[in-house]
Amino acid sequence: MPSVADEKLLDWVKNDKRRMLHAVYRVGNLDKTIKFYTECLGMKLLRKRDIPEEGYSNAFLGYGPEESNFSLELTYNYGVNKYDIGTGFGHFGLAVEDVAKTVALIKQKGGKVTREPGPVEGGSTKIAVVEDPDGYKFELLERAPTVEPLCQVMLRVGDLDRAINFYKKAFGMELLRKRDNPEYKNTVAIMGYGPEDKSTVLELTYNYGITEYDKGNGYAQIAVGTDDVYKTAEVIKKFGGVIILEPGPLPILNTKITACLDPDGWKSVFVDNVDLAKELA
Repeated sequence: MPSVADEKLLDWVKNDKRRMLHAVYRVGNLDKTIKFYTECLGMKLLRKRDIPEEGYSNAFLGYGPEESNFSLELTYNYGVNKYDIGTGFGHFGLAVEDVAKTVALIKQKGGKVTREPGPVEGGSTKIAVVEDPDGYKFELLERAPTVEPLCQVMLRVGDLDRAINFYKKAFGMELLRKRDNPEYKNTVAIMGYGPEDKSTVLELTYNYGITEYDKGNGYAQIAVGTDDVYKTAEVIKKFGGVIILEPGPLPILNTKITACLDPDGWKSVFVDNVDLAKELA
């Protein structure tokens, strides 16, 4: 049985104003990737900044303002034009109204299609898979129009029940659904802060018998909003996570953050909601 103190922490997490903010990953050519995302995937360039004193540039892309929508933060490190994506990162999910039409456009623009349109494994949803210029996969899912087309971040984990328990308790996410696919030798759990058709979710995939993955050096982390990074760090330590950056303000920006690793070693950063609003204003 959880202690009274644990119950209080879990209640606090449930009431904390949390949402998935963005995913961060590294690319070898920022302009080329921006062109692919805007022209082929219909994203908007939300902001771009160059930080020459630290040797990198980054760009935020998505389908709506960062104040309300999930975005992708692309990082270009000066002089590095190739990354190893590894085997752990799966894909970003993208809801589109017409998969075949989107695929045709991507082919026309010279994009790479790795799975032609057709029904998903074990289901009826029409999907296709495409790759961006760096090899990051995007799973296109045919769905009705939505306020959040950037609908999934898929990561592979070595112990699904452990991961579900961690994201429930430490992150305050709900288990929206879980599906075992014995014919494909995997089990998938969908977790998030809101319904799948209106918000971005984390898709955790367990492949039978595989407990470890090579994370490469391309994909970096997801960012999550919170009202209190200090209390968040306390909760993460309590429920099986590792804090790799103690909570506190960032230099120059003064935005308060904390960073952690989940039991599989996937990194997440929690960002203070009020500070982020100031940063975006």
